[in-house]
Amino acid sequence: MIEELLMAAAGAGAAVAVYAGVAARVVKQYERGVVFRFGRLRDEVRTPGFTMIVPGVDRLHKVNMQIVTMPVPAQEGITRDNVTVRVDAVVYFKVVDAAEALVRVEDYKFAVSQMAQTSLRSIIGKSDLDDLLSNREKLNQGLELMLDSPAIGWGVQIDRVEIKDVSLPETMKRSMARQAEADRERRARVINADAELQASKKLAEAAQAMSGQPAALQLRLLQTVVAVAAEKNSTLVLPFPVELLRFLERATPGPEGRDAAAAQAQGQGQEATPPPISSAYLKGAADAAAGVEPVEDLTGASVEPAPREEGTG
Repeated sequence: MIEELLMAAAGAGAAVAVYAGVAARVVKQYERGVVFRFGRLRDEVRTPGFTMIVPGVDRLHKVNMQIVTMPVPAQEGITRDNVTVRVDAVVYFKVVDAAEALVRVEDYKFAVSQMAQTSLRSIIGKSDLDDLLSNREKLNQGLELMLDSPAIGWGVQIDRVEIKDVSLPETMKRSMARQAEADRERRARVINADAELQASKKLAEAAQAMSGQPAALQLRLLQTVVAVAAEKNSTLVLPFPVELLRFLERATPGPEGRDAAAAQAQGQGQEATPPPISSAYLKGAADAAAGVEPVEDLTGASVEPAPREEGTG
């Protein structure tokens, strides 16, 4: 009798062990367990730890609650300013309701991937090229809103969306490079012009300061000569002051100035006086006249002026 009881107890223990081995489940910390009994969803979601189900009746599905990083394949599209680009992105999302993620959508990961690709193409068509290159934060927020609206009904929450790279055609890259080069050249010219303006103001101040002291200008001239001679050149360049040329130009008027003075004198009713003749010029003319001999004609007779007849006018 005791042996039978022991055998029954052993059989019951073995049955319990087998049942426990079949019914026992372990849910990890980052997972949630969703139980379906005869195909119907149980309201209770199994929390992390050890749990039991009815073998043959219940089906336990474990849902990962971690943040999923999903790359979005590069999408090619035409921007609003008619530029063909290829844009790829990455989506960060997580499951917030395990039961909804299993019941509402067949494969929530595939659904989120397709929705991200569609939204990315839509964003490309609505944006300009400058926005894609420099205003990505705004585009990321727009993508997040477009993905989060349908994902809420699937028990999925979009955590973050980032545009990774924007690929441009080679022709557009060359055009942008030329534009950047032209802008840099424009800025360089503006800086040079500003420097010239500042230098001219300083030079004007220096010239005004030197004008009161002629010796300062002479010292500056000597410094320039020393600077040129320091290069050990065989030719020495000596600057010639422009003020001296202007002084000589004002002191000695040219032929045009004399003609203008004569015309002005005639206009005022005055007789234009010839320029003064120096004594050296008169002496040279007298010596030349004294040295001229009478010229003979071809017959050998000297040619003298005929005497004036009386009674003729």
